[in-house]
Amino acid sequence: MASKILDTISMQKLLKDIAIKVKNELKEDFIIIGIQRRGRILAERLKNILEKEGITNIPIGFLDITLYRDDFSKIGHNPIVSGTNILFDIENKRILLIDDVLFTGRTIRAALDELMDFGRPKEVKLLVLIDRDNRELPIQPDFVGLKTVVDKNQMVEVRVKEIDGVDEVVPVRIKE
Repeated sequence: MASKILDTISMQKLLKDIAIKVKNELKEDFIIIGIQRRGRILAERLKNILEKEGITNIPIGFLDITLYRDDFSKIGHNPIVSGTNILFDIENKRILLIDDVLFTGRTIRAALDELMDFGRPKEVKLLVLIDRDNRELPIQPDFVGLKTVVDKNQMVEVRVKEIDGVDEVVPVRIKE
């Protein structure tokens, strides 16, 4: 099994680099929405970095796409629902949608479906920490921290202190 893709320090640096790209491209007047659970953590961290860079008062919300998944019937009888929290109007707004790993594109499709239930945004840009290819749907990120390739029998796991006790990105063998 390969070693870490990112450690704590490289993960922090990568997020700061992405934040600078977001600041330069989006400037101001956008909303951040993180996909539960780790996308939420990354969204909060990105907002904090952007505030230190001078972009303040960015609305932030969170999506739980559990009930919008196309494999909902396969994820078990008691799925963990973290809750959606969007306390502002998204109609005709610019949205920066954030997730940890982009793989098949199905999570992002579910997130877009849920977003549309809240209104019709003017624009949605996608930011992911890790892009691992092998898309099943035609979805591409606008901002990418790191593009990586792992074996098909592996997944890329983003671990964050707030949930996992450590910041790192590691390849993990898929249980058969």
